Amino acid sequence: MWGIIATWAMAYDGVSKGSKLLVDKHSAVDAIEETIKSVEDEPSFRSVGYGGLPNEKGIVELDSGFMDGDKLSVGAVGGITGFKNPISIAIKLSEESYNNFLVGSGAEEYARLNGFEEKDMSTERSLEIWREKKKRFSEENIKAYDGHDTVGVVTLDTYGKMCVGTSTSGLFMKREGRIGDSPLCGGGFYVDSEVGGAAATGVGEDIMKGCLSYEVVRLMKEGLNPQEAAERAVAEFSEKLKRKANLSRDISVVCMNNKGEWGIGTNIDEFSFVVAKEGMDIKAYIVKRQKERIEFVEATNKWIDKYMKKEIK
Repeated sequence: MWGIIATWAMAYDGVSKGSKLLVDKHSAVDAIEETIKSVEDEPSFRSVGYGGLPNEKGIVELDSGFMDGDKLSVGAVGGITGFKNPISIAIKLSEESYNNFLVGSGAEEYARLNGFEEKDMSTERSLEIWREKKKRFSEENIKAYDGHDTVGVVTLDTYGKMCVGTSTSGLFMKREGRIGDSPLCGGGFYVDSEVGGAAATGVGEDIMKGCLSYEVVRLMKEGLNPQEAAERAVAEFSEKLKRKANLSRDISVVCMNNKGEWGIGTNIDEFSFVVAKEGMDIKAYIVKRQKERIEFVEATNKWIDKYMKKEIK
């Protein structure tokens, strides 16, 4: 049995590439890296990698995390600038005995010493959007923080190994040095090959408070199926935030257990995700919330085209 699930329709091509590796009996690590690199390398996806939206100073700072479910080894980078494919750097860091989570200049020095490709990750389009937003922000006092769609991927290979990875440019117009949940083990991602894995996307300042990815895996370990675990974790924590902080911002989680069964939890409409597994062709789904119930429908080609055009704008 093999399987792969990822946040957001932008991961469709990446999941297609990752699933082909899994079919050919490559490792869950290879599938994670190939899937996320495909998203990082596409400049039209403005919340991840090359062309990601800049911070308040116009700099693209990237966060990424990776976990190996066999070894429980973790690697992560936060606030890294000037390097291509932060997921590859995070995977490399997971192989180290110490110093597994590096940020800023420390992460950049590590990447440089280990031969990772240096690249200006801003594009003219991302800078143009930043300049327009900065002008509107000062003139109209509008909310700056939109655009925070992390790509999160969980993989299961034919050998029973599971991995999880994340990559994002974080909140658009964030403060310099801000790091969200995406590179934080337990919050943005968690995996144990004996149970399953989960990855989160949304407002990191909320997700990290609930250690949501770990919570989903814990619930699966207690016997809940992936859909039950993801729905319960997101719903209960969203309700707690409303009760304690009088707010509940965007939170979504995708997960898969070690049998290839999958699930999602979200508190928003129009959350999309992509999944493929042995015996099932790759599909993109859209969430339609019905009061407290979550339903998802397969995305049509028309919907996917509309989604991609919105990303490219």
